[in-house]
Amino acid sequence: MEVKIEPSWKTVLQDEFSKAYFEELTKFVKEEYKKGAVYPAPKNIFRAFDLCPFDKVKVVILGQDPYHGPKQANGLCFAVGEGVDLPPSLQNIYKEIESDLGVLIKKEGDLERWAKQGVLLLNATLTVRAGSANSHQGRGWEQFTDAAIKALS
Repeated sequence: MEVKIEPSWKTVLQDEFSKAYFEELTKFVKEEYKKGAVYPAPKNIFRAFDLCPFDKVKVVILGQDPYHGPKQANGLCFAVGEGVDLPPSLQNIYKEIESDLGVLIKKEGDLERWAKQGVLLLNATLTVRAGSANSHQGRGWEQFTDAAIKALS
């Protein structure tokens, strides 16, 4: 199966793309997008991988599944697009950083700059039905993201 993902990850995860669970997952996700709103946008499903190549990963931050509200999910766990109100989980992350470092930092919703510095911002489940948290759990994403984490370790 042809998957559009950053080349180093494509090499590392190549075996996953031909497994039965991944083929079933792909069919399920395509059907979900046909039925209604699903987040993130298809082009952003593998954004965490695309912005943080395998050999550049320094830190992994794991989330559960993408935000399920409009304009929130952007393919990076805990991140939202610019101009979107910061969700409580991201606000808490910023509070902890400021507490740990003792400095004020710029609070932006899109954490792309973190990803480009080697922080893999990975959700265990990479898609979600609008308004329905955890709706794509148990469909195969966890097996895929576990394979990525195993490759890193």
